Amino acid sequence: CASDSGSNSPTFEPGGFVDDQVTSGLLHAECGRIFRIKSSDGSSRPLRLHKHQAEAISAAAAHDSYILTTGTGSGKSLSYMIPIVDFVLRHGSGKGIRAIVVYPMNALANSQQNELKKFLNEGYPAGQSPVTFRRYTGQEKEEERREILDNPPDILLTNYVMLELLLTRPRDQQIVAAFAGRLQFLVLDELHTYRGRQGADVALLVRRVRDIANNPGLQCVGTSATLAGSGSFDEQRQQGAEVASRLFGGTVRRERIIGETGVVPALNQVE
Repeated sequence: CASDSGSNSPTFEPGGFVDDQVTSGLLHAECGRIFRIKSSDGSSRPLRLHKHQAEAISAAAAHDSYILTTGTGSGKSLSYMIPIVDFVLRHGSGKGIRAIVVYPMNALANSQQNELKKFLNEGYPAGQSPVTFRRYTGQEKEEERREILDNPPDILLTNYVMLELLLTRPRDQQIVAAFAGRLQFLVLDELHTYRGRQGADVALLVRRVRDIANNPGLQCVGTSATLAGSGSFDEQRQQGAEVASRLFGGTVRRERIIGETGVVPALNQVE
């Protein structure tokens, strides 16, 4: 999330402010308080979205699965975290695990955890964040693991190896029970890293999660490197949709392969 408003990031075509999405009713009102640029002195400024982030929020609001294929510094994580937080706000926190976000490396999960703390913890009294999240990757001490099992979060950050383990280990069945019949979002970050045998393993894992979730409306989200290959952009999107649909075991429509809308002249992203 840190790169979404960084001054050193590429400047992508703007898509309005989070506050605009709140005003239009696309996002819950509390999203306007959560997703802001917060300073150490306690002040904050509105967060301007990139166009592809706004498109992702619209896709999520339409209950569709989607893929973000944008470059470094494009704010891919906010493109799924904002819709996830919005869903929890609308349906209430503490009702089971609503989203599982799967990272290929623990370093990415750790980074995401730190960024979520800035959005979801800062500005709220200790222990009173409106949306809860926890990392469960195998790095946790026994006491922390026990806390997660006893009090499952709204958002679970993990890796695909740990996700496989918690589906099979008896000691983790409280987590499985917490998302069974409740899961709304399954996110695969950096899904282009899953290739060959590993890709097949992850596709099977996704199907097992879908079976347990037992939610026909489960939304699958992926982030990937910028689309490349032969053919026009539309042809590349079609190829991407076919690959994503096979991986997720559900339909991802071509128009929900969301790419960059071009770098534009310098623009302050947070004004």
